[in-house]
Amino acid sequence: MSTKKISISEDWLIVITGAFILILSLLFPHYMPSMPKTLDNWNDAGMAVYLLAFLYIVILLDFLILRRATRGLLLSLTIIYGISLASQLISNIPFIKEIGLEPVFFSVVFGLLVSNLLKVPDWMKPAIQSEFYIKTGIVCLGATILIGDVMKSGAYGLLQALVVVFAVWFMAFRVSRRMGVDGETSTMLASSVSICGVSAAIATAGVINGDNKKLSYIVSLVLVCAVPMMYLMPWLANIMGLSSDVAGAWLGGTIDTTGAVAASGTMLGEEAANTAIIVKSSQNVLLGVAAFVISIFWSFQSEGTKKAAQKPTAKLIWQRFPKFVVGFVLASLVFSLLIDGQAAREAGKIAKDFTNSLFSIAFVCVGLETRFRDIVSKENRNTLKAFLAAQGFNIVFTLLVAWLIFDVIKG
Repeated sequence: MSTKKISISEDWLIVITGAFILILSLLFPHYMPSMPKTLDNWNDAGMAVYLLAFLYIVILLDFLILRRATRGLLLSLTIIYGISLASQLISNIPFIKEIGLEPVFFSVVFGLLVSNLLKVPDWMKPAIQSEFYIKTGIVCLGATILIGDVMKSGAYGLLQALVVVFAVWFMAFRVSRRMGVDGETSTMLASSVSICGVSAAIATAGVINGDNKKLSYIVSLVLVCAVPMMYLMPWLANIMGLSSDVAGAWLGGTIDTTGAVAASGTMLGEEAANTAIIVKSSQNVLLGVAAFVISIFWSFQSEGTKKAAQKPTAKLIWQRFPKFVVGFVLASLVFSLLIDGQAAREAGKIAKDFTNSLFSIAFVCVGLETRFRDIVSKENRNTLKAFLAAQGFNIVFTLLVAWLIFDVIKG
């Protein structure tokens, strides 16, 4: 009698891995590791080692299940994790934190420096698995999107988010395509500008199986653009005499990183800061909806090209549909509807920290896989122009929507 070997795809294994991490976050919240922001004491150092050990065990088990070679994995992961930890420490230096540069920015930069100045040795390659880290992180991110919290925070913020996300995404995509930007980059660019910056670009790249070099460039644009906007937009809001609600909604709907939104909002007072965070949170919750819609859209494309496939069957769409998006949506629904609110929020914070750690590690890998010449190449000039045009439309359109909703409708 023959026995049939049980096999599992990487996509479904990622969903299972994310679910396993979320279950641990619920059952043993005080024992879950997180990346420390400093190494000022032995507790922080111990936590840093604990997180590395936890990650290694999880990745090792997944590699064994997928029947991948594990030789050199620990050394490779240790070096990549060390670079990621350094990025976290640097981003939390007070004056760096005030500027608004996030850990993923330094992760990409350090990865690029190693890749372009020292060249990536073969022994460092086993743990360079950027897509694996990104997709697992997104599944965990679903636990942080609690629908009830967003609804309580304000229907006006959610209304603005709905209008802005879909209108700006469509316009950014059309503008990018008209400027000659390829479909992959246009999709990532549109998501980053319209939804929530880096997280949206990462999620979209996972959905469409996007090129990491293109993703790296989009993320760099998002992070670099967020810095001047963080200071210029409060100044413009004061000049235009915008109310606190309108100004906060404008900031929350246009600045592409949550940290920069919070910092920028505080420059205009507590009320503006609260509105800005509500609007940004509302846009964050739409990430799952947008990822689902983009997945369906991309499934109707022929291998990611402009040529549409001939009426793909439901089976083909399901085969192409990224399973980690299913995990993301399920995590959001389970944590929103089936788990006690306080427990869900506490586990969500742990999941968010873990997601940030995975994203930081992923972007070290993205940097290690990217060459400077790819980022500054002539072909990226149109992408830069398209990004600036899309962001310009976003700023003007969101101001109009914020004024209509928070001044005219809300009064």
